[in-house]
Amino acid sequence: MTNLLNHLWLPYTQMQTASQPPEAVSTQGSLIRLRDGRELIDGIASWWTACHGYNHPHIQAALHAQIEAMPHVMFGGLVHEPALKLGERLAARTPGDLNHVFFVDSGSVAVEVAMKMAVQFHLNRGELGRSRMVSFRHSYHGDTMACMSVCDPDESMHALFRNYLPKQTLAELPFNRELEDTLNVLLEHEKGRIAAVLIEPLAQGAGGMKFHSAEVLRRVAEACRRHGVLLIADEIFVGFGRTGTLFACEQAGITPDILCLGKGLTGGALSLAATLARPHVFEAFLSDDPAKALMHGPTFMANPLACAAANASLDLFDNEPRLKQVARIETLLREGLAPCRAFPGVVDVRVKGAIGVVQLQSIGDAGALREKFVAKGVWVRPFGDIVYLTPAFTITEDQLAALTSAICSTLADSSRS
Repeated sequence: MTNLLNHLWLPYTQMQTASQPPEAVSTQGSLIRLRDGRELIDGIASWWTACHGYNHPHIQAALHAQIEAMPHVMFGGLVHEPALKLGERLAARTPGDLNHVFFVDSGSVAVEVAMKMAVQFHLNRGELGRSRMVSFRHSYHGDTMACMSVCDPDESMHALFRNYLPKQTLAELPFNRELEDTLNVLLEHEKGRIAAVLIEPLAQGAGGMKFHSAEVLRRVAEACRRHGVLLIADEIFVGFGRTGTLFACEQAGITPDILCLGKGLTGGALSLAATLARPHVFEAFLSDDPAKALMHGPTFMANPLACAAANASLDLFDNEPRLKQVARIETLLREGLAPCRAFPGVVDVRVKGAIGVVQLQSIGDAGALREKFVAKGVWVRPFGDIVYLTPAFTITEDQLAALTSAICSTLADSSRS
């Protein structure tokens, strides 16, 4: 490792063998500018966050105004207008009656809080022993301790910690009647121990970009309702338009008991996340007993600067044609990635909303493949057995064509070597 990185520890990186990564110096739209003068078309939208592209002037203006007034103030015992406004807007825009918004500072923490809410919901109602979570094969819910415990223990990067983590229950998504029956049997048999079921609606992100239908999501929601188990929808990846509707749950016509949001919440400007609850969940915490309150409070929760960015991002969903742009991206991804189906080693090509995936038998050296993409002027970050695109919704058609062309040509070259 070059000594330029002596003091940095990079994510998901074996530092002993890692090469010097490109150094970004500025961003604009769907472009990342590097120190050496090159520009990369960003196909990942900075881990799926920059849905409006980088440096959108409306978000920038909101940030400048807020930093002049108050970049931060604690949320313990105080409130402020950006959070009040954002809470009201999220309650109005999310499916059903998710009326109670708990702000946190990252997606993993949003899921941690959701699990704490679910467990304490039952405890506050006198239902002891309901502390186990059910999640699904290929699930990924974050890197913190409780979140790791509800990721797929065999398929995720967290298998190393199997003996350290709380024991949870892994199920198969109910793709058919037999698996639906299996899920119902599990929830009936274990309902005295299960606090909640967690699902990434329609698209599982870091677990491999696996898709499922709205019907599968409805089956999970119905099973939870039938057996009195809370449903937590983790829309940190899929929320804010990524699957074609503002929230993925809309496509199934369901309202989860608890909803987790993050990533695109601020349009990629700052870190902010939220855990939303329906009234029956919130009301279980109302009591004369202080111990029944939700005892959680991230230091930077409801950061005013981040809330201002999130309000500006919601303005853009209101006033610019984001979902139409996603529909167009979906069409272009289907067309642009289709040639990959003919390459040896390609297992599947799939698209949902602004998510395009080429699944391979194996990738081998993901870092070397990433360097090939950089050499072609695109930022694409393969992992596991997939090469994928999750571009900004404002990406131009020419930029998107450059991304899909780079994937096709690189995989074609690899198949011949």
